[in-house]
Amino acid sequence: MKKSRNVIIIFSLLLAIIIVMQAVSAQITSTDLKILPEIDNNALSIIDLLNIGDVNIITANDNYEAPSVNLKCDAKIDTVFAAETIINKCGTKTPTDDEIESVRLEVAQRKALISQEAQGAGSVNIPVYFHVINNGVGIENGDIPDSQIMDQMDVLNNAYSGTYTFSIKLTDRTTNPVWYSAGPGTRAEKIMKTALRKGGADALNIYTNNMSGGLLGWATFPWDYKKKPNMDGVVILYSSLPGGEAVPYNLGDTATHEIGHWLGLLHTFQGGCTQRNDEITDTPAERSPAFGCPEGRDSCLRFPGKDPIHNFMDYSDDACMVEFTPGQESRMTEMWVYRQP
Repeated sequence: MKKSRNVIIIFSLLLAIIIVMQAVSAQITSTDLKILPEIDNNALSIIDLLNIGDVNIITANDNYEAPSVNLKCDAKIDTVFAAETIINKCGTKTPTDDEIESVRLEVAQRKALISQEAQGAGSVNIPVYFHVINNGVGIENGDIPDSQIMDQMDVLNNAYSGTYTFSIKLTDRTTNPVWYSAGPGTRAEKIMKTALRKGGADALNIYTNNMSGGLLGWATFPWDYKKKPNMDGVVILYSSLPGGEAVPYNLGDTATHEIGHWLGLLHTFQGGCTQRNDEITDTPAERSPAFGCPEGRDSCLRFPGKDPIHNFMDYSDDACMVEFTPGQESRMTEMWVYRQP
């Protein structure tokens, strides 16, 4: 008799659960729920996805994982209710708060030991070693022509005018299928850079290849040079150079963005909606990266200013990125203490 009562109770509970689930399911109509197709790794942030109609529930493909506290260039999206995260474009590592604080203190100490004249007053000329990694002959294999390299140098000199100038010191070409697809932190990257890198801390080494993972490029920070000098430099997707096929990132500003990291700049969305965010006072706080050219976007309503979508250190289309702020220029000058020859 007791067993029969238990069975009846269990059955009643199951029936109640089914009724509740049906009621909840009935609230979700075909217009309430949009299942998004597989998302391009270079495409959107959560805030942008929320602008795609009346999206209440978002499912992501298997390549995406739950967000972490620190925004990273390789972060993924989960659900609309999760913290803001971003999708791949830049593979440069995101420094921790402790690392940023350590750099702040070290720069102050170094500046105190260096004369004002030696701290980079005026424009500094940076020698550039350009390493073209290809998979064979022809631009379709990443063997970009010299004319495209010179166009890239023009883009850099225009973007950094008044702060830095860039001059080609050497261009070399290497056919290596493994290096051609090397990504950040891989054994191939380490071997490639160890074999090819030239110059000292003040020399910019640019490598072009056909990196995978939806990335456009990555860079090292100036404070990393002392520990890993052979890894110093910038790697960019060969088709992101001016005239390349990586539309809308084919006007040369992937290099501008990554060299910004090489000179000590952080993403404009570093830290999200916080007072310190990217350590620059004249770049408005930004919750997540901008894609396309979303004029008037304001992802941090309680902080002054619209999102800096036209800044080279955001993720906007190349045609949309046109500026560094005076504060960013000052930071790059300060960070040059790490690269004094």
